[in-house]
Amino acid sequence: MNLGLTALELARIQFAFTVSFHIIFPAISIGLASFLAVLEWRWLRTQDPVYQDLFKFWVKIFAIAFGMGVVSGVVMSYQFGTNWSEFSRISGSVTGPLLAYEVLSAFFLEAGFLGIMLFGWGRVGPRAHFFATVMVALGTCISMFWILSSNSWMQTPQGFSIENGIIVPQDWLAIVFNPSFPYRLAHMAMAAFLVSALLVASTAAWHLLKGHRDAMVKTSFSMALWMILVLTPLQVLIGDLHGINTLKHQPAKIAAIEGHWETNHNQGMPLYLFGIPDMQAEQTRYGLAIPNAGSLILTHSMNGKVPGLKEFAPEDRPNSPIIFWSFRVMVGLGVLMLLLALVGLWLRKTGRLYESSGFHRFALIMGPSGFIAMLAGWFTTEVGRQPWVVYGVLRTKDALSPVSAEQVGLTLIIFVLVYCVVFGVGIYYMLRIMHKGPEFVHYMPHSEEKVIQASHRPLGSTDEELDGQPLDNHQENDK
Repeated sequence: MNLGLTALELARIQFAFTVSFHIIFPAISIGLASFLAVLEWRWLRTQDPVYQDLFKFWVKIFAIAFGMGVVSGVVMSYQFGTNWSEFSRISGSVTGPLLAYEVLSAFFLEAGFLGIMLFGWGRVGPRAHFFATVMVALGTCISMFWILSSNSWMQTPQGFSIENGIIVPQDWLAIVFNPSFPYRLAHMAMAAFLVSALLVASTAAWHLLKGHRDAMVKTSFSMALWMILVLTPLQVLIGDLHGINTLKHQPAKIAAIEGHWETNHNQGMPLYLFGIPDMQAEQTRYGLAIPNAGSLILTHSMNGKVPGLKEFAPEDRPNSPIIFWSFRVMVGLGVLMLLLALVGLWLRKTGRLYESSGFHRFALIMGPSGFIAMLAGWFTTEVGRQPWVVYGVLRTKDALSPVSAEQVGLTLIIFVLVYCVVFGVGIYYMLRIMHKGPEFVHYMPHSEEKVIQASHRPLGSTDEELDGQPLDNHQENDK
């Protein structure tokens, strides 16, 4: 069952499918963990129960995303042994320890404090619980550190030698802090925070459109828009620095992203806004370009020289049509995020942030944009690295296990079916929780003497009154 494709093509599709599913959930976990830490910090500082109730709402989403991220990550890692055993054999002495450091320093930290974070309300002191939340948030960031270090080394390998065809580490500082690592780490961190900020904003926008104007909806909407306003310009700046770094270390990738075929010797490189790169004809058809803008962005000079794809052998060229458009999807969505943030700032200044239904619809539609932009960025990065799995060192075709197309095709179909069912159910459950929205638990306008106890239900991190009467979800409009 090879679907008319080779074992190499099917193995690449399978890995792309599983990693695309996987990356969604850690991105939510990374962003929401930090958001939860901020919410709990605000609650400790102000004792405003709105922040505590928001924490108890969003921690449910975090718990589901964290669980699905762990499961999808474990499944994905097995492919290094099944489909990519040659990659593991040749470069495992570098990538293996990096992934082991992630487990030892991050996963155990997250797992050790996750139970306290989820079920510790009323069982440990407020400061101890906040410490657990901060440790979980720190663990997600440390995990991102090691994963991005491993991936960046594959993009810009440093600090190794090759002995008997095997990659042998020589300088671990050079391996971990390879040339592209700082830019990739910062870019991914901003992407994860934007994913969560847009998720929070779109959820609040949904409830604003339904006429809910309670303090929790307003607070979450406001906090998310402030985050988007701060993070989007930072992401643009980091992306610019990342592009300059990529031009230095992976010029073929930049040429493919830009649909740039001929090296510009006597004039600036144009920036294609639209076009269809043709790998066979070695040209970009139907191009709509801004003269010299490509050189200005990549070299900060109007006439800066940028190597064209023809400078590289055909077998060393990435697939330009794919990454040309995936990059533009990412950038286009980034522009819309910036527009969302700026319009939100203007509405905030005019006092109409919570009343503009058109803006609320815009924020709701933008909810998935963080995920789409992040996936488009990863496609640009990974497809742009081809035909190398370790750039300039190990070709992708040489990293493949001795498997048949039928074997990989069958497992790919199984993966698609199982993932769509299992993770589809998880995503549906998350959407149902977000559709229901946050509930007031601790904010009690009619009585301040009722005692609150911690919930004993798994994932039921909201609290209940001892008399069993839950508080109205939206009883305090505009408080």
